[in-house]
Amino acid sequence: MADDEGNDDMGGDSDDGDEDEFDEENDDGVHMGGIQNGEQGAGDRATTGGELGAGGERMDLINDDEMGGGGNLQLRTDPSKRITTPYMTKYERARVLGTRALQIAMCAPLMVEPDGETDPLQIAMRELKEKKIPMIIRRYLPDGSYEDWSIDELVITD
Repeated sequence: MADDEGNDDMGGDSDDGDEDEFDEENDDGVHMGGIQNGEQGAGDRATTGGELGAGGERMDLINDDEMGGGGNLQLRTDPSKRITTPYMTKYERARVLGTRALQIAMCAPLMVEPDGETDPLQIAMRELKEKKIPMIIRRYLPDGSYEDWSIDELVITD
């Protein structure tokens, strides 16, 4: 058919050079899929780019050692005046476990004894249960301010 000759892009597989903005490769050529973590060593930044949780709220994960420097401190909410729930949401739990399991898989130091366990996700679950994961959850509020919650401050339900 002569009508189909000029319409080759109808198959949906066009190569116009645009790529999904969340698909990236790190320096080693490993596909990171929107999570901007490299290998986690002592002092490396572990912020995973402010993803949206349920209802569109934004949260970040931050290493404990990163809390002292940088950032806009006037937007930070005083811990005594927090208004968000002290319970870890299922979305935060999934994000923390996934991030920590990735770090463990990349040979990050363990915060608990492995006791023969080799699965990074199972080790991360044990670390979370014992509240030993060295991360801080940053919950952003509608006015642009944020609250920082340490893993050991949150109530974790199974």
